[in-house]
Amino acid sequence: MKTYIPKNDEQNWVVVDATNVPLGRLATLIASRIRGKHRPDFTPNIIQGDFVVVVNAQQVALTGNKLDGKVYTRYSGYQGGLKTETARQALAKHPERVIEHAVFGMLPKGRQGRAMHSRLKVYPGPAHPHTAQQPQTLEVK
Repeated sequence: MKTYIPKNDEQNWVVVDATNVPLGRLATLIASRIRGKHRPDFTPNIIQGDFVVVVNAQQVALTGNKLDGKVYTRYSGYQGGLKTETARQALAKHPERVIEHAVFGMLPKGRQGRAMHSRLKVYPGPAHPHTAQQPQTLEVK
């Protein structure tokens, strides 16, 4: 008997509206769709998830005190090179990076996780250039 290995033939596109959706709830849904865990033939070592387009990233909800309490840091490598910004500042400057950061932390680490990360497209407003792919709308509950 031969072992069944699923193919990565179909590439579905999904649009998610981030308006008033909590960031963590949105990120878990997106990470699950990108990995392909919604499919009955899910295999962890094959990238078979959907392409996810997130619109209205500016209007994502952060509950509690996370707008001022959550801090994003990066280090330049030099002395005194630790740069920090709060979630409020990050949403004002580049709201797409907040969602990308949350989703990237939920994907597998390594080569396969980086390949999965390229299936995420985030846009701050309601317009996106992926209408030719005929994406389906995914409701967040």
